[in-house]
Amino acid sequence: MSSSPSLSAASPDSNGFSDEATSRSRLLDVSVIILRQAVGLLEDNLTTDEQLTTHSNYIPGSTIGKHLRHARDHFVLLLDAISSPPPHVLSYDKRLRNTPMETSRKAAVDALNEAISRLQEIVPSARMQESITLHAVTPYPQVLETTFGRELWFAGLHAIHHWSMIRVIAGELGIKMDESFGFAPSTLVHMESKASLGKPKM
Repeated sequence: MSSSPSLSAASPDSNGFSDEATSRSRLLDVSVIILRQAVGLLEDNLTTDEQLTTHSNYIPGSTIGKHLRHARDHFVLLLDAISSPPPHVLSYDKRLRNTPMETSRKAAVDALNEAISRLQEIVPSARMQESITLHAVTPYPQVLETTFGRELWFAGLHAIHHWSMIRVIAGELGIKMDESFGFAPSTLVHMESKASLGKPKM
């Protein structure tokens, strides 16, 4: 059985911001925690592969498997971009749909763990301010300048958004979830700080 890692608040510097190494370490920690939440869902809460492919009545076209794959894609595409020779180019619209992780719990766990391993390998030596050119369709083609740190932050926030939709689908299927699943990291930190003061969690 896997357990959900905890997030702890850390103090910023006198200007309210962290140095590069601290920011990188914190973003890595948050990214890993978010992906491990999904691993925990697959190992501890889902009991059949069919639960990955059951379509939601409330979110048309959505399945747990599709949300897991889509959120993982953002991390993997970002890691692919920063690992390539500069200039780094990123497009989140390059997606591989109907992959095994959408229909198999084992394949999903393997894919998520692979993404975690790549994060732990690549992020520690990456520069948060490394320039990336983002190609996006909104639905009109856009070319935007961004940084690796900003996109790593976005990948985590984007995943939390999809975890909250997975929570809705799980509720439809009668699947009990860990209380922290689908909450933003800042909310988890706030919940833990309130609990440390003797106040009940949400």
